[in-house]
Amino acid sequence: MSDEGVKKPVLEEVPPLQDAESALGGLARKVESLLFLSNQPVTEMSLAEACEVELDEIERAVAELEEDLAPGRRGLVIRRVGGGLILASDPESETAARRLLSRPRTPPLTQAQAETLAIVAYLQPVARPEIARIRGVSSESAVNSLSERGLIEEAGRSRFGAAIYRTSPLFEKVFGLDGLEALPDPSRFDPTPDDEREIRERLLAAGEQRSEA
Repeated sequence: MSDEGVKKPVLEEVPPLQDAESALGGLARKVESLLFLSNQPVTEMSLAEACEVELDEIERAVAELEEDLAPGRRGLVIRRVGGGLILASDPESETAARRLLSRPRTPPLTQAQAETLAIVAYLQPVARPEIARIRGVSSESAVNSLSERGLIEEAGRSRFGAAIYRTSPLFEKVFGLDGLEALPDPSRFDPTPDDEREIRERLLAAGEQRSEA
């Protein structure tokens, strides 16, 4: 028998099923986003103003969100603190959170380290003596600290035997750069008159030292 006379059924694409119980309305999702972004309790009135809706609409959205984030359902819960709302971690996660947050944190960069890192980032590869000339002071401690942190790495030796440095892949990751070409344009830097004078003096001193070498 020929297949020409047989009508084949048309298969329709079935959209993926959604969990109706966990699907939040648009306003409730927006409220959740705002609470996530804020590190302070947010009043329902402030949420209404931010979302440009009436207070009763926010109250319904908050009730919807509170039901979705009821204890035992998700990793987050809504708490009412100081007359406002905050997102908090589920109490069952407290022990694990304490272990995670008790780990030692990396201290912020000192001014000397930040200056040294900027010099390496924009002038790399750059030798250690050159860093010291530009800064006008010894930079050995800052260079060593940045190396220990993994933000810069040795990239060879100059013809005089001095260590040459460049930034590491970790540097780009820490500062959210998609390659060195994503570094801010230094020409857009707008220093204060005092900063400008200090930079000029350091550059002149570095130039004099280089000409004498």
